Amino acid sequence: MAEHPPYPVGLRLFDRRVVVLGGGQVAQRRLPALIAAGADVHLVSPEVTPSVEAMADAGEITWLRRPYRDGDLADAWYALIASSDPEANAAASAEAERHRVWCVRSDDADAATAWTPATGHSEGVTVAVLTTEAKGRDPRHTAAVRDAVVEGLRDGTLVAPHHRTRTPGVALVGGGPGDPDLITVRGRRLLAEADVVIADRLGPRDLLAELPPHVEVIDAAKIPYGRSMAQEAINNALIEHARQGKSVVRLKGGDPFVFGRGMEEVQALAEAGIACTVVPGISSSISVPGAASIPVTHRGVAHEFTVVSGHVAPDDERSLVDWPSLAKLTGTLVILMGVDKIGKIAEALVAHGKAPDTPVALVQEGTTAAQRRVDATLATVAEIVRAEDVRPPAVIVIGQVVKAGPRPEA
Repeated sequence: MAEHPPYPVGLRLFDRRVVVLGGGQVAQRRLPALIAAGADVHLVSPEVTPSVEAMADAGEITWLRRPYRDGDLADAWYALIASSDPEANAAASAEAERHRVWCVRSDDADAATAWTPATGHSEGVTVAVLTTEAKGRDPRHTAAVRDAVVEGLRDGTLVAPHHRTRTPGVALVGGGPGDPDLITVRGRRLLAEADVVIADRLGPRDLLAELPPHVEVIDAAKIPYGRSMAQEAINNALIEHARQGKSVVRLKGGDPFVFGRGMEEVQALAEAGIACTVVPGISSSISVPGAASIPVTHRGVAHEFTVVSGHVAPDDERSLVDWPSLAKLTGTLVILMGVDKIGKIAEALVAHGKAPDTPVALVQEGTTAAQRRVDATLATVAEIVRAEDVRPPAVIVIGQVVKAGPRPEA
């Protein structure tokens, strides 16, 4: 006889007794959702994983440190049976049937009265996917369907046009170091909802090709030593389009507040009375070295790292950097926007005590298909940058961590 498909339903378990039998990996995965639902969770198991024990110690669940006993499911609304004892599982399942308690079994789904769907969440929506065929149930397939739906909701590709969300105002979005896959989920969703996108040169440019034709894209590129859109003009464009009731995304490279003039734009919008949402991004100061197999910290090598702007030379009166103090630090020094000044920077660091043979790595176009890494020392870096024609954008890493990881093939 063909099996009837399960009837999908959402359980409201707040302050209701839920019994979990077993404290292993299955319980460890399922407990956070039960706790988030506000359930009164009673876990029955002689032993538990360290993570489950931490939940008990924090008072999130009640742990009964013993094997299952008949009567444990009394007054329960829901039961999760996931112990390593088949006899206890069968007995608890039978008790659940007697008490009319919906029961999930990790060891025998066909003997259960409920199944746990693969679930995901996005902006107030819960996606739950169940396989309806009794034969050939594959949890990997169910999870893959769940992931596809949730990802579509998060990045905006699954929203029907007449349900398209629009949030008037400005979103200041950090696009990450360049690889379009490294933008945050929230940033990608806001980009999909935008009417206007004001984009930097260092933002994830490939994402602009995915925008619908009606979206206006404004180039706010700041080309080193070349053309650029003045900051005041950028501020005015943000204000003008937001006042028209449009959803505006200011797409910046890296993180908006790491040498990105993000706060200047936030201040201008605040003065104009315009709401602004800030979405942090993955900073190139840590992600680009990581993509080149360079850890900015490493046990026994560097216990701190310092991020510095190199857009003005150490001998420039505009510089706010304390180069003498930096030369005395033993940790990692990461320099952004410093390719053309690296010769003077190296000279200043050596003059104030940094060893000339200190390793240096320059990672150009980090995380993109054009990424390349050039190694040097403080003594040789100026010459090597010229010889190798290293160009911005490039992240410069100075310190022993340069030698910590495996050297990628050139």
